[in-house]
Amino acid sequence: MIDLPANFIVRPYRGVSVQRVPSVEPTALRERLLGRRVYRRTEFVVAECGGERAVVRIERAEGDGILVPVRDAEVVASGDEVVFVDDERVDVGNATQLARAALGAAAAGARIHVVQGRFQHVNFIVDPQPLTIRVVEAVPPQPPKLLEMARAMVEVDEDLPPIAFELVAIDLRTLIAQNPAPRYLLPCRSGGIDPALPVEFLDEGPADDPSWTLVGCERSREIHVAMYGREPRERVDFCPRVRVPDDGSTTLSRCCLLERGIERDGGQMLVPWGANLDEVRTALRLLCGLPAEPARARAVQPEPLGAHPAAPGSVAGAAR
Repeated sequence: MIDLPANFIVRPYRGVSVQRVPSVEPTALRERLLGRRVYRRTEFVVAECGGERAVVRIERAEGDGILVPVRDAEVVASGDEVVFVDDERVDVGNATQLARAALGAAAAGARIHVVQGRFQHVNFIVDPQPLTIRVVEAVPPQPPKLLEMARAMVEVDEDLPPIAFELVAIDLRTLIAQNPAPRYLLPCRSGGIDPALPVEFLDEGPADDPSWTLVGCERSREIHVAMYGREPRERVDFCPRVRVPDDGSTTLSRCCLLERGIERDGGQMLVPWGANLDEVRTALRLLCGLPAEPARARAVQPEPLGAHPAAPGSVAGAAR
């Protein structure tokens, strides 16, 4: 049997053909497939017999037809190595969703999880090992915006490997409690701050109060100086770079001093405090070792109807 790397999925998943077969015994299965033709985009066959499954890698013969002969076939996994998961919530083109489904149904000895998801489409994932990405972010609000943006991008970028986010929260409420003061000045309003606290918000331009403590980063300090002509009496810096120094972990964070674009700092990618989804997506791709921009699909001319007449006999591998 051949080895596929951890986190391998078929991209695009139309390369997976699902077939019912008389037997998933490796020798018999290989002999059966060598006598058939497959759709010209088929790369793998998920064979099923009586609830048992096997995953087979297909080598296609050369040819321009809609169906091409199978030149070689090799079983990747069978028996207890293959676990089937039926979860209609899963987008089977998304590695993170596949890994989540597989890990939720983990079985001893399983190496490949075949997942039937939305629209009854099928893909598989090999030995899911999600990449952990720390998201360092101030709270409240909870969950923080950067984490939600990162989650949203993982759901739509089909190039990304399986990812598991680990939130490292910098809690402003804790910082306030640890630094008693007559009044506090925060950069802006955020849900979750106790309204009974003696708090003002810098972006509202309140009257100067020499007694307050600024709970803010370097950019907030700069704005304070520009607005009031003086340094704050006390400042509690919640900048992620200050609170959670880079230790080489794969990290996504925000920085107020970065007004547009992204920046790498050691093992972390920084996006602006007002980052857009494209910036977050690019940062995630770079953290995963991918090109900043997804490959664009090439424009192709549609084939005229009837260019590939129906072939006689059974077809092994339907387009998905």
